[in-house]
Amino acid sequence: MSTRFPFTAVVGQQDLQLALLLNAVAPNIGGVLVRGEKGTAKSTAVRALAALLPEVEVVAGCRFSCDPASPDPTCPDGPHTVTAAEARDARMVELPVGASEDRLVGALDIERALAEGVKSFEPGLLAAANRGILYVDEVNLLHDHLVDVLLDAAAMGASYVEREGVSVRHAARFLLVGTMNPEEGELRPQLLDRFGLTVEVAASREPDQRVEVVRRRLAYDDDPAGFAARWADEESAVRQRILAARELLPKVRLGDGALKQIAATCAAFEVDGMRADIVMARTATALAAWDGRSDVLAEDVRQAALLALPHRRRRNPFDAPGLDEDKLDQTLEESAGEDDDPDPGPDGPGGGGQPSPDEGPQGGGAGARPEAGEDGEPQPAAGGAGEQAPARAAEPFRTKALTVPGVGAGAAGRRSRARTERGRTTGALRPRGALTKLHLAATVRAAAPHQRARGRSGPGLVLRRDDLRQAAREGREGNLVLFLVDASGSMAARQRMSAVKGAVLSLLLDAYQRRDKVGLVTFRGAAAEVALPPTSSVDAAAARLESLPTGGRTPLAAGLLKAHDVLRVERLRDPSRRALLVVVTDGRATGGPEPVALAGRAARLFGAESVASVVVDCESGPVRLGLAGQLAEELGGTAVTLEELRADAIAGLVRDVRGTTSRRAA
Repeated sequence: MSTRFPFTAVVGQQDLQLALLLNAVAPNIGGVLVRGEKGTAKSTAVRALAALLPEVEVVAGCRFSCDPASPDPTCPDGPHTVTAAEARDARMVELPVGASEDRLVGALDIERALAEGVKSFEPGLLAAANRGILYVDEVNLLHDHLVDVLLDAAAMGASYVEREGVSVRHAARFLLVGTMNPEEGELRPQLLDRFGLTVEVAASREPDQRVEVVRRRLAYDDDPAGFAARWADEESAVRQRILAARELLPKVRLGDGALKQIAATCAAFEVDGMRADIVMARTATALAAWDGRSDVLAEDVRQAALLALPHRRRRNPFDAPGLDEDKLDQTLEESAGEDDDPDPGPDGPGGGGQPSPDEGPQGGGAGARPEAGEDGEPQPAAGGAGEQAPARAAEPFRTKALTVPGVGAGAAGRRSRARTERGRTTGALRPRGALTKLHLAATVRAAAPHQRARGRSGPGLVLRRDDLRQAAREGREGNLVLFLVDASGSMAARQRMSAVKGAVLSLLLDAYQRRDKVGLVTFRGAAAEVALPPTSSVDAAAARLESLPTGGRTPLAAGLLKAHDVLRVERLRDPSRRALLVVVTDGRATGGPEPVALAGRAARLFGAESVASVVVDCESGPVRLGLAGQLAEELGGTAVTLEELRADAIAGLVRDVRGTTSRRAA
């Protein structure tokens, strides 16, 4: 077995180490979500933690790690009448991103269950992780239904497997740790809330600290065993401190004052539900035990808030996680009765208030956008002649889904119809590989004609492997929504571009909720560029959209060809994911010889390949040329104005997209 990098040798990640250690002391905190850029020791620290956990006593031979002092009465390997015990190290089980549901929760032997009435259960990773650590690297890339199953088991301390009337339950108590790189996509807020604590990690910008990281890593690579031996005393001290904190934890007193501070803090930051209050209380108690104290202090509550609240404050995927520490300190002071000033100031209790004119919608200079001049026109940016400063996006609005016609087989999502492992049953087929979803009626029909030939004499069904039928199910898939946005001078009027950005932002929010990949191609001046390659990070697309400058000519053909190239490459990378092209333009084409004819030829490439497309017509004014509608016809799609893009008007658009594609296929 390879020697792990010592936990205490990790440099510059104190918040990450503290969050992991608190969960080791009090696993009921609910686990840790570690967010950060690649190469920041996320996985190294998690794997190193397992070596610090105390040994566990288990029932000898039990695949579910039952505690001999109180064995699980419903354990599939039980009942444990003779509880011979054995000690072993706490396990760390890793869940691969591509794991199936059966690999996670375990699988029933359906053939034996039907033919013999025997509950033959093959445990999954949840059983292996019981009383240990379950680690999910890149948890944001895990399918949503697997994350739901995972977090349900972590919350209930048990895993349930029910299939075709056969049920199995087993204990599943583990320390859940997930790591993710936000650049690759976010978790839904509902799933974020299920993690007890969250930590943001980043590589240090201090040269001395970076030198020490490299020095220790090179020393470990040269001699792992020798490096670990040099840190053995520090590792032993932390291990003993965990044991001492666990023993002290039941004796820690969480007074009414601390509870009031917790409740006031959660209310001030407007977190949803009561889970945050409970997690903060458990975290503050664990902090006191970790420091060897029997009373929870104000600094424990403050530290608990910094770990438990940032990820619970996000209202949409474009909100940056974080906590205003000045507001936190003020709230703690007021709730402790330490603020003698009866007038909390113009912003009211908790501070904040409305952003200043110099701030963006989330406050702070980083979100600031340049304003229009006195005449209402945008001021030129410093980037060159003819270029306009980025316009602020209008308020996003709710949309209905634009769907890709037909039935696909792409990644699980919430947009278009697809053949999936979850959803309504539409038929039956022979299983390819292991059977996962039995179609009982079809299986019985397949076996029934052969019962006499197989010598059936009793009430039992004589079943063979060839009789089994897999349920064919239809659910929803996520698509690749590629935005092609006209950023030329004809779109540069501030009010107009603001409305355009608001519409695209609305569609990005819809893509986030429906678990799509998104990409952004823009065209202006003399060429087109890929502003954002296809990604699951919808908030990255929103950030690129906000900073999008405008001005120059309208190379529509170049934009269409660039979008076509992006889709071609993505089909090679992920052939099962279908695409929806959303072109945001007024339809004009300028620059170069025969720009309109070139744009028409480029558009017909998409029509020939049956790519679903929608043109958002941004033309304004009393006289309209209808160029966007002509572009939609050449694409084989449909056109919709900015006004029609809202809520109820989209319903007709979806029908138009389907109808246009059906006529083209005919």
